[in-house]
Amino acid sequence: MAKFKVYISDYDYPDLSIEKSVLEPIGAEVIGLQCKSGAGLAEQAADANAILQQYAKIPRSTIEQLTQCKAICRYGIGVDIVDVKAAYEHGMVVTNVPDYCIDEVADHTISMGFMLLRRLPMYAASTKAGGWHWRNGGGPMFRFRTLSWGLIGFGRIAQNITRKLQVFGFNVVAYDPYVSKSLMGSFGVQKMELNELFGLADVVNVMCPYTPETHQIVNAQALAKMKKTAMLVNCARGKCVDNVALYTALVEGQIAAAAMDDSEEEPAKMESWSPANNPLFSLDNCFITPHVAYVSEQSLNECRYIAAENARAVLLGQPPINPVYPRK
Repeated sequence: MAKFKVYISDYDYPDLSIEKSVLEPIGAEVIGLQCKSGAGLAEQAADANAILQQYAKIPRSTIEQLTQCKAICRYGIGVDIVDVKAAYEHGMVVTNVPDYCIDEVADHTISMGFMLLRRLPMYAASTKAGGWHWRNGGGPMFRFRTLSWGLIGFGRIAQNITRKLQVFGFNVVAYDPYVSKSLMGSFGVQKMELNELFGLADVVNVMCPYTPETHQIVNAQALAKMKKTAMLVNCARGKCVDNVALYTALVEGQIAAAAMDDSEEEPAKMESWSPANNPLFSLDNCFITPHVAYVSEQSLNECRYIAAENARAVLLGQPPINPVYPRK
């Protein structure tokens, strides 16, 4: 009989070999579920000693029913889909994997920005339609070293982005109320108020965690402050951007283009989804990837190992590598 029961709430990996290699040696049975929305998780994992969580939402109502659970271990950085406060109130530890994809998300973000600034999709569409002229990009292009790249959030990924952008000569500015002017200055970055950044930046890059205060931090008022030639790039949570307001801004030419790694409805967390759910998918100046900024062969394997190792530590009564605590 297994000493521990570890449930994977949901996963899109080909198998659970990595998780089993970490957890089976301590007597854990690893059980994979496909409870992507989180509905019914408490019933399916009623005897769980630990849960590894990908996309499933784990609210207070679920936590209250997981009476034997000691840990909720996120595959990934953000913990907005788990009620961290409720977990600790019920004697659980919450963990994440904060460092596994810093390069990947930074590189994906920069790739999106460069794609828009050089108008690559617009030119590709034009040539496929028989056009062959530099004017077919749909708008002006500028030297990178004359442009300002504005970061909303200045954590580890934004700092990685900064280091890489500066090689190309961008003026990098940032808004983050939790990071000092002096720390930003040590990266050669000017700290700005949010409204100032929206008005200055040629690329507005959302790179903050999703919290109540960053919900739709890019909204109609923010988009109205941006330059008509500016681009929006969001590789943070989809809900940081008001998609209805963005659709209006793109259709009416308030900004030039946008690229995002997730949409506001977050399709990966839905049981069923269609691009018809969101009109942004119908636009020629909006480009959306399916929440893949974190993906590489190396990052996926690292994430799975660390999530499982966090669970292993808690089950053995040891402090986990990456605990996450309730927001004060």
